[in-house]
Amino acid sequence: MFDDLPEDLPRLETLRVWHTLWLGRIDAKIAAVQQRQAETEHGRRRRPEPPQWTVELGIGAGRPPIQVHAGDCHMAGKRRRPLGRDEARRLLADGLRPCTHCRPDTQLDIPGLPRGTTPSPRPLPQGHQHHEHSPATASHHRS
Repeated sequence: MFDDLPEDLPRLETLRVWHTLWLGRIDAKIAAVQQRQAETEHGRRRRPEPPQWTVELGIGAGRPPIQVHAGDCHMAGKRRRPLGRDEARRLLADGLRPCTHCRPDTQLDIPGLPRGTTPSPRPLPQGHQHHEHSPATASHHRS
């Protein structure tokens, strides 16, 4: 039936030991893969839901809010915190910029904000104005 196997007992026993070792390795790998899949599934089930809305925060003291995003927006920076719907609506109504990618202003249908437009950004405090098109800064950038 199995003509390709050796005829002598010592070689047959060697093959049996060799295959037993391989079966052990295969069984151990199967157990490891099953454990990894179970851990992945457990993590997936335990993962908290992403926030519905986030606010992107600036750099520096107080980390001022910069922009409102939908919770799943991939354009939001790393510095952000989750928001509730009411807080997101309040920030947008107060003039905080909505993300131009995920359009939280449109999704939240803020009364008083024209749909599809972006409110002007909040003015910077005195001494922090940036005039990128002024002749003084234009000549400074050319040197």
